[in-house]
Amino acid sequence: MRIKHFVMAETGWPECANTLKGVILDLCGVLYDSGEGDGVAIPGSIEAVKKLKESDLKLRFCTNETQAAREKFVAKLQRLGFDISVNEVFPPAPAAVGVLRERGLRPHLLVHDGLLSEFDAVDKTNPNCVIIGDAAEKFSYQNLNEAFRVLISQEKPVLLSLGQGRYYKETDGLKLDVGVYMKALEYACDVKAEVIGKPSPTFFQSVLNDMGVQPHEALMIGDDLVNDVGGAQHCGMKGVQVRTGKYRLAIQRIHNTNSSNSILGQIWVKFIMNH
Repeated sequence: MRIKHFVMAETGWPECANTLKGVILDLCGVLYDSGEGDGVAIPGSIEAVKKLKESDLKLRFCTNETQAAREKFVAKLQRLGFDISVNEVFPPAPAAVGVLRERGLRPHLLVHDGLLSEFDAVDKTNPNCVIIGDAAEKFSYQNLNEAFRVLISQEKPVLLSLGQGRYYKETDGLKLDVGVYMKALEYACDVKAEVIGKPSPTFFQSVLNDMGVQPHEALMIGDDLVNDVGGAQHCGMKGVQVRTGKYRLAIQRIHNTNSSNSILGQIWVKFIMNH
């Protein structure tokens, strides 16, 4: 079975196997690469998820995916061969809907067409905030300017961002992510975006609460050193960075990340064997 290499953002990781009760996996770049059609599963990832599910570890999937509603997104993963159910996957859009209702906000949506159905039940008349997600081709000047006008018209503008990634990987190469456009609106409107999704501590904590585990009992595996590994560590979890997806050796060097010649699959098997 072919499996992927990893880097660990801190030393001493084997000791956490003794207290590990839950694993949180990122999706895009860790289990599959998005792209034309359903994308492609990364070699070894289907088998690795199967091994985790056969263990007594609790497993959840934490993603900043904002190009499709959760049900359609999970259906795509199932077609790729993953044993994943909707209630195991935590994307930012449902969390954002909760924030809107709690605070009485009416959003202007700058999101991908595939995500619009997540906000069907939300009042969008006379918007008093902006929600921005990975809108891909919808990130035109006209659409960005429309979002800018909504924000600049407010006495206290509210910008909610479904993640803050810089870029991600599809089968045909790297693509700009929502964080780039979020920063443009922050600069233009002199506002600080509220991030819903990784690396938000509140977002990570919602996943931990669902698992019923403490941060030190959980391991986050992702391809983003800042939003996956860094966000997890900020919450008290362990973090592993895989060498697939957006991973770049240059980024590892910039952040002085410790590397290892072990393979990710061996880590998962080691954790499973210890439980």
